[in-house]
Amino acid sequence: MRSLFQFACSGKIVKNSLRIAVVVGSILNLVNQGSAILAGTGISWVHVSLNYLVPYCVASYSAARNEMTPRGNQ
Repeated sequence: MRSLFQFACSGKIVKNSLRIAVVVGSILNLVNQGSAILAGTGISWVHVSLNYLVPYCVASYSAARNEMTPRGNQ
């Protein structure tokens, strides 16, 4: 049986998780740092990276768990 990490690193899951991370991370950055971005002041690059990393990890984990779930014949 393949491990969760092996499923999470599969091409299909990585590609979909990156798409989700770009969309959700961009929205989170606008919500969390929109005023700083519009004012042209400094932003926190740690928070920018976390705003993209967290949705990527959640999407990858969720998709990998879904792939590991046995399915009955339907």
